[in-house]
Amino acid sequence: MAAGPALVLASASPRRLDLLAQVGVTPDRVDPADIDETPLRDETPRRHALRLALEKARVVAARAPGDFVLAADTVVAVGRRILPKAETEADVLYCLKLLSGRNHKVLTGVALIAPDGRAATRLVETKVGFKRLSDAERDGYVASGQWRGKAGGYGVQGLAGGFITDLQGSYPSVVGLPLYETLNLLSGLGYRP
Repeated sequence: MAAGPALVLASASPRRLDLLAQVGVTPDRVDPADIDETPLRDETPRRHALRLALEKARVVAARAPGDFVLAADTVVAVGRRILPKAETEADVLYCLKLLSGRNHKVLTGVALIAPDGRAATRLVETKVGFKRLSDAERDGYVASGQWRGKAGGYGVQGLAGGFITDLQGSYPSVVGLPLYETLNLLSGLGYRP
């Protein structure tokens, strides 16, 4: 019996691989998309997350014709302000200053392209409350380095989990991939593990 189309994960995130494994989905290969993630002028956080997820999926689908391609992008926003993926201490300090003592939104866009070219997307929005951070908490978190490469400068599954006062929505989405919605996309477009 011939194998069906492969599932390609268009992400280098080990967290997304771990989340998929939790629900019994193992991509056949990982092929990260390297795209410009700069927000467009006047782009809302919702549109930004969906656009990036779909763009990543399309870039990888062009390299993997006939396969399923799954991509996601997670955006942290305070109001309409999209926070960066923290790469420097200045980035994380900027993010923590905006997040401290406030609620914010974590939006994860998910895109799936089927072997026949059909595409489907989902957006999951989660409201997250952050405690007011003391200087010692902020400095300790910065020193930990756990913020590197994370949207909004934090990962809920690490030390920053202790800063979360409230989470309304999808915990896996805040980590990087909403599992319920992802499984529905996969089954809806005909993926069978």
